Amino acid sequence: MTLTRDLDKPEIQNISPLWLLFPLIRIRGVYAESRYKAGIMTQELIQEQTKKRRTFAIISHPDAGKTTLTEKFLLYSGQVAEAGTVKSRKSSRSARSDWMAMEQDRGISIASTVLQFSFREHVINLLDTPGHRDFSEDTYRVLAAVDAAVMVLDAAKGIESQTLKLFEVCKARNMPILTFINKWDRPSLDPLALMDQIEQSIGVQTTPITWPVGPGGDFRGVIDRRSNQFVRFSRTSHGATIAPEEIVSPENAEIEEGEMWTQAEEEVALFDEIEATHSEEGFLSGRTSPLFVGSALTNFGVRHLLDAVIDLAPSPGPRETSDGDMREVTEPFSAFVFKVQANMDPSHRDRVAFMRVNSGYFERGMQVTHERLNKAFSTKFATSMFGADRGTAEDGYPGDVLGLVNASDLRIGDTLYAGDPVVFPPIPRFEPELFWNARPVDISKTKQFRKGLSQLDEEGVVQVLRDLDAPTATPVLGAVGQMQFEVFAHRLEHEFGAVVEMTPTAWVVARRTDEETAQRIRDLRGTRVLGSLDGTLFALFDSTGRLARTTDEYPDWTLERVVETVG
Repeated sequence: MTLTRDLDKPEIQNISPLWLLFPLIRIRGVYAESRYKAGIMTQELIQEQTKKRRTFAIISHPDAGKTTLTEKFLLYSGQVAEAGTVKSRKSSRSARSDWMAMEQDRGISIASTVLQFSFREHVINLLDTPGHRDFSEDTYRVLAAVDAAVMVLDAAKGIESQTLKLFEVCKARNMPILTFINKWDRPSLDPLALMDQIEQSIGVQTTPITWPVGPGGDFRGVIDRRSNQFVRFSRTSHGATIAPEEIVSPENAEIEEGEMWTQAEEEVALFDEIEATHSEEGFLSGRTSPLFVGSALTNFGVRHLLDAVIDLAPSPGPRETSDGDMREVTEPFSAFVFKVQANMDPSHRDRVAFMRVNSGYFERGMQVTHERLNKAFSTKFATSMFGADRGTAEDGYPGDVLGLVNASDLRIGDTLYAGDPVVFPPIPRFEPELFWNARPVDISKTKQFRKGLSQLDEEGVVQVLRDLDAPTATPVLGAVGQMQFEVFAHRLEHEFGAVVEMTPTAWVVARRTDEETAQRIRDLRGTRVLGSLDGTLFALFDSTGRLARTTDEYPDWTLERVVETVG
């Protein structure tokens, strides 16, 4: 692999510092591109590039250290000189994956973020996800676009209820999971108890790869079971730089660490006896999870985990299509949209659709087919993502996550392809649990309100339901949790200049319906019929009891669960 940037070359001294955020990864450089343009991009080359891709998500409970771990991955991969700043000759820029102002103010992740960077001659597509339950729908969509996940657990808490269902989704999809027990520099639960908890909670057996020497709060280092070495860590100032590592022989470890080393050795011997050892087949099938222990804050154990992403996590493979066939990575270009994000660049108020490349070779500007609309689609404005920042993406291979800027025709779940038609399965949706009204406080800001409402609706996080007979009436917003409404109001105010008043409604449950049933439901008390932008009709009920009575009394009416797929 060669990178087409060299900071010491005089011919690129005038490159914008922003561009330095994006190492333009070009395996075989211009040669590969010229071969494609000549029409002889071979399946072997596509396979070669695909094997160098790792696309994974980081999932965790809030405050487990997920975002800190993400930034330390950037440190260890050489994307930042110190944790929190991106390397640049002329400036220092924030490398936080939490790019939204509200995320930085509250110290939580609200929206998933894509970071593409290189490490050990591989291209990593890292998707940092929200941890809070109220934003879990965004995480669900991300899980549809990755090949593996890193599960981050707080050593003092283990698996917590808010994000248990996210782990269950990984298990249901047989998704390979790497487990990282974080914050071992603080008082913690017993590590063996944590292993039992994981298996009992999500039914996945952990197979320790690294094991701590010293209890939580007195973290000396880890035993790497792959090499049988004791790796001792040293702290750095505020964890801003890579933690020095020292390989210590078992003889010296016994002398220097005493009882803590003896206990760790005995526990590792126990794993050998019960065959709690990494199995590639078990891991790739989602039955077992390699386990790592460390501290993202102090950088202890971060290198071991990042190496495991390269060494253990799978490269992109065939993807199932809607008709049950498998799309091989060497087939013509295909991709699907799993996320839409408005206003990542506040100065331009733009809109980015995130696509995951499933097969073939992507070249910026190539003409592809928009499957849902059955029309040609231009990819002129393709970008590589680094949090909120971006750089022009000249090409891409299976597993790459790229952004398409201001592609207003794209929705979550859309398929793009070249050659013969293909469509990928729809993205799962959550059923709204809360229903609120929203209106602009200042009537003169109605235009801004409507614009913001429409653009944020396209993100699919909050479902905007309207009275199709009175499109200017106050819309009803449906969401999973209360905090999502707060985010919605905050973004309308700060991104579109429309302060909104939001109030809860009497509606507690919704079902999808059709026009015939809708006409009948309108005559019932405690109900209302609203529609989404694509024309789907929803029957809202003021109680679950009323819904139950209606379905019992009129079993032939169409009252289905709220749409669980997009499209």
